[in-house]
Amino acid sequence: MAFVTEDNITELAVGRWGTAHSPRTAELLGALVRHLHEFAREVNLTEDEWAAAVDWLTRTGQTCDEKRQEFILASDVLGLSMLVVQLNNRFDERATPATVLGPFHIDGSPPAESGHDMSDGLPGTPLFVTGTVTDVEGKAVPGAVLDVWQADADGVYEAQIPDVDEARLRAKYQARDDGSYCVRTIAPLGYTIPMDGPVGELIGQTDISEYRPAHVHFLLDEPGYAKLVTHLFPEGTEYLDSDVVFGVRDTLVVPFVRHEPGPSPDGGVMDRPFLVAAYDFVLQPES
Repeated sequence: MAFVTEDNITELAVGRWGTAHSPRTAELLGALVRHLHEFAREVNLTEDEWAAAVDWLTRTGQTCDEKRQEFILASDVLGLSMLVVQLNNRFDERATPATVLGPFHIDGSPPAESGHDMSDGLPGTPLFVTGTVTDVEGKAVPGAVLDVWQADADGVYEAQIPDVDEARLRAKYQARDDGSYCVRTIAPLGYTIPMDGPVGELIGQTDISEYRPAHVHFLLDEPGYAKLVTHLFPEGTEYLDSDVVFGVRDTLVVPFVRHEPGPSPDGGVMDRPFLVAAYDFVLQPES
């Protein structure tokens, strides 16, 4: 029988977790144990620091509810979410790059016709996002569904507003037969991540900027293609080079071009200035 020492505890723990019934579970937990133990040894972790970490994890879980996922936020600001995205979405260089989902996506956004105004009269500068959905060979993906969501002109999602229970600034647009689409919304504002929880508490102990640059989220999940979760960022907006969740990719930064009142991409006529962003989404075929 092997009694526990500082020198053998890691291999003993790895061996125990190696009995997991699934080989992949055994691999994951064995690697987790090794890295956790190596971290503790590298920093000479104290008992008080260990207790503080357990308390932080406990409070992070207690902060989560049906509208807020503090653990996803923690993963985002540590760069883990974006690393996992990159590891799992090594697309063709012609395909639209993937980014983080973020904590504010919800299932069941309302369907919308091309050109529908998903801002539903909320204040802000009108924004049209237009383009096509194709594969990497340039072939149109007819009827592709673009699940779109964003913060408002004050940088707030509906999940952050106590009295709002319905979908707000989100919709599912369907591309036309030729792959073209038109989203109508309002220009988003960059915003700070929630700073009133354990993640904000941790950020507050550093010089890390808590801001995200302005962006609009898109999710496309078409049969025969890899699921795409991505953002579009306005060219020249603040915090592009310091995004707190590491989500900016250079090819996702696009001009939001100002237009004077007149004809708009949805076939209507605008009586006030508006913005147009042109972007062609390119999907990666499933392997």
